[in-house]
Amino acid sequence: MIGRLNHVAIAVDSVEKASAVYRGALGAKVSEPETVAEHGVTVVFVELPNTKIELLEPYGENSPIAGFVAKNPAGGIHHVCYEVDDILAARDQLKASGARVLGDGEPRIGAHGKPVLFLHPKDFCGTLVELEQA
Repeated sequence: MIGRLNHVAIAVDSVEKASAVYRGALGAKVSEPETVAEHGVTVVFVELPNTKIELLEPYGENSPIAGFVAKNPAGGIHHVCYEVDDILAARDQLKASGARVLGDGEPRIGAHGKPVLFLHPKDFCGTLVELEQA
């Protein structure tokens, strides 16, 4: 079921400041910021040869990552994203095995314009997992 690692997401207080660090210190190619209001974040992607780093900044009063950033003001790894060939089949298989899908269990469109789901960290070794339709 699990495919390639799509990205590792790092929550930050400012994607502008974090982008400057990745560009300046590491010489990375960083995308322009994009606000994904439905998910309550502003994101940029750091392009790597084999995957991406997603830098997330809270957007709006109800941002699901605002609490995380408040507890981790220097930032920190928020989630990992894996690709799956069929997100609905993956969801159904995971639910049948006892894994908890967050939200209403229906895929939403993510920052890449593809359907995504999030899985409860307690079911995956303390790590919030995002699945993205390949």
